[in-house]
Amino acid sequence: MAALVIAEHDNKTLNDATAKTVTAAAQISTPVHVLVAGENCKAVADEAAKIAGVEKVLLADNALYAKAIAEAMEALILSVADKYDAILAPATTSAKNFLPRVAARLDVPQISEILKVVSADTFERPIYAGNAIATVQAAAGKKIITVRTTTFKPAGDGGNAAIENLAAAADPGLSKFDSEALSKSERPELTSARIVISGGRGLGSGENFALIDKIADRLHAAVGASRAAVDAGYVPNDYQVGQTGKMVAPELYLAVGISGAIQHLAGMKDSKVIAAINKDEEAPIFQVADYGLVADLFQALPEMDQELAKRGY
Repeated sequence: MAALVIAEHDNKTLNDATAKTVTAAAQISTPVHVLVAGENCKAVADEAAKIAGVEKVLLADNALYAKAIAEAMEALILSVADKYDAILAPATTSAKNFLPRVAARLDVPQISEILKVVSADTFERPIYAGNAIATVQAAAGKKIITVRTTTFKPAGDGGNAAIENLAAAADPGLSKFDSEALSKSERPELTSARIVISGGRGLGSGENFALIDKIADRLHAAVGASRAAVDAGYVPNDYQVGQTGKMVAPELYLAVGISGAIQHLAGMKDSKVIAAINKDEEAPIFQVADYGLVADLFQALPEMDQELAKRGY
């Protein structure tokens, strides 16, 4: 029949993860439609309509969807689900909240975090914290899928999809949005940055992350961290890169004082270039790094900062 992609956005701009999910969807079923649910989000629908390969954009513009509450999103998606043989969303915190509910209501298994579309019903997905890749085949029927977008290229521009208004589904009334506390930074968002510099337990304290901050500011990079650094209280948990944190795939990933546990590698191994600084030459991070420097980070980072300053960064 067709594939439906649930758009990831902030009611103002479309997240790049949506275009990457469209790429995956087009390999499963065509035509591809995109559902934009939010409040005052017409601009997002206009962006989605320009994605190459998208035939139609469904716009559900209602205060009920302003914060993508799971129960409300579930009801909306179910209201159109019978028209699609595949429903996909990026494997983000938001989609992980509502899409399993859709799968449960449709009584089908969800296929989570696919890395590759082998065929219309066969996919590759990570298991064991990304240490192995499983090939899974979906049973006949509707497919509910989340996509690990770090492994898919975004669909290009040039589309001219029709935008169709979609009526809001009935409010289940089971939950409501209360409040949110968001960290603010002038640096790029971690999951979309071209350069990411992450620190680990080797930094020794939160104050020492200032060494990384200097380099990040010069390179306009995002700052990440290993779970060990987050658990130690060095930085907030929204810095965490890894299996239980954020998945990143920047052009350059610099790991500083990070040993390279499997859980961390699962979140950054798709980076285009990986560089590492660690005083332990046996650290597992060097097994995946394209470039490695065995050195004391407290000496290496100031030297890097000086060198970047000389080069005008």
